[in-house]
Amino acid sequence: MSTESKQTEPQILLRNLVAQDYLSLRASMEEAYDGTDTTPWRRQDIQRLVSLFPEGQLCIEIDGSVVATALAIIVDYSRLGDLHTFSEVTDNFRFSTHEAQGDVLYGIEVFVHPKFRGIRLARRLYDARKELCEKLNLRSIIAGGRIPNYSEFADKLTPREYIDKVKRREIYDPTLTFQLSNDFHVTKVLRGYDPEDTESCCYATLLEWDNIYYEKNEKLVGGVKENVRIGLVQWQMRPFTSFEALTEQMEYFIDAVSDYGSDFCLFPEWFNAPLMAKFNQLREVKAVRKLAEYTEPLRDKLVEFAMTYNVNIIGGSMPLVDDDGSLKNVSYLCRRDGSWDSSFKLHPTPDEVRVWGMSGGDIIKTFDTDAGRIGVLICYDVEFPELARLLAEEEMQILFVPFQTDTQAGFNRVRICAQARAIENECYVVIAGNVGNLPRVHNMDIQYAQSGIFTPSDFAFPVDTVRAEATANTEMTLIADVNLNLLKELHNHGSVQNLKDRRTDLYQLKRLADV
Repeated sequence: MSTESKQTEPQILLRNLVAQDYLSLRASMEEAYDGTDTTPWRRQDIQRLVSLFPEGQLCIEIDGSVVATALAIIVDYSRLGDLHTFSEVTDNFRFSTHEAQGDVLYGIEVFVHPKFRGIRLARRLYDARKELCEKLNLRSIIAGGRIPNYSEFADKLTPREYIDKVKRREIYDPTLTFQLSNDFHVTKVLRGYDPEDTESCCYATLLEWDNIYYEKNEKLVGGVKENVRIGLVQWQMRPFTSFEALTEQMEYFIDAVSDYGSDFCLFPEWFNAPLMAKFNQLREVKAVRKLAEYTEPLRDKLVEFAMTYNVNIIGGSMPLVDDDGSLKNVSYLCRRDGSWDSSFKLHPTPDEVRVWGMSGGDIIKTFDTDAGRIGVLICYDVEFPELARLLAEEEMQILFVPFQTDTQAGFNRVRICAQARAIENECYVVIAGNVGNLPRVHNMDIQYAQSGIFTPSDFAFPVDTVRAEATANTEMTLIADVNLNLLKELHNHGSVQNLKDRRTDLYQLKRLADV
């Protein structure tokens, strides 16, 4: 019987560099920079760095030897400025520029032993640097990057032209190509950054990676939340004998949603329509204006409930007679701090215009809350993609859509468009509608709804883009959590980046007031 000998794979260990690693570090550096003008780091310089900022000195060990290293310091970039040299940023290796309370992680060295190139060790070091930057809540990573192949093109191209061609992948540069593929961007060309770097003709690129999680002067209390709990009410249409009976039912649901610690509570469009039953003997156009008399008292009640139950309420929508006598469809955002804002339906449906004489609003805007920046589009408005895109350009994170549909076809228009808005605008979309029948109220007889919370489509989100969904045509509440930081990650590092990849050189979306 024979046994096969197993070949042991090299063990890759990412860790912090220590002073005792110097001899192994120097041997790898000599190999990495063989044939260049770069000289190895001195022992006392490594010891000083490790002593000043041990967390920032990273290395990869394979089979007991240091084969790759990334060195960094923290700087106050307002003192350093864009126009600097390597000697200035390191203070000639004295590192007096390191400030623990600075705002930028400055990379001053990265190398990989040539024997171990091709197994993405540099990427591991860069990922570890990014993680460190995020944990320390630093604004960005900045580095002066070599462009070692520029010397081959210096007689034909300026540094800017060379960089542009590397960006377009017409030229390969072993350093700059790698930096760009790791989400760094060039902010400036530095002349004389390292006088010894003749391969780069003494030029360097000033590179930056932005920490999307950076919080300047982060509030310990009262800041914007990262994890947001959303509650919605799928409202059963039923007769109510009075305004007080309606608000009692509202309070029941708000109390229930609040008990689960929700940050938002969304009601459907026209959820107060049962109050129109007492005016059923009137023509529809008059009955809806009588219903509008309840709107301001209902708004005040929503503000009261928002404060009492500590939840931001999007109060569905309801009719409002404007100052000019026109009839509008309005949704109120009632914050838990007692403030409120209004959002008007911009596109009344043909039926709303014909039966009620409804007019559209003319303002579209986002609203800031303690649980993120939100937008509100009422029902039919979500079927116009331009509106959600305008809100997305104001960095909307959650779009709320109160709706009322009578047929499954009408519901599908709202639902499918809502899911599209979530994907194309890299945001969450929450829809809430009415269910059941409402006898003795003209134009509001039947309802169909399946409320839900929709997400973008990428690895961090559900594969069907449905975070949570109610049972169709059943009165209930729906509560689910969403993470706002996932939207930042998607916007900057998603598989596709719809907002960033728009061809604004070919087309643009503008508000009429901006044209």
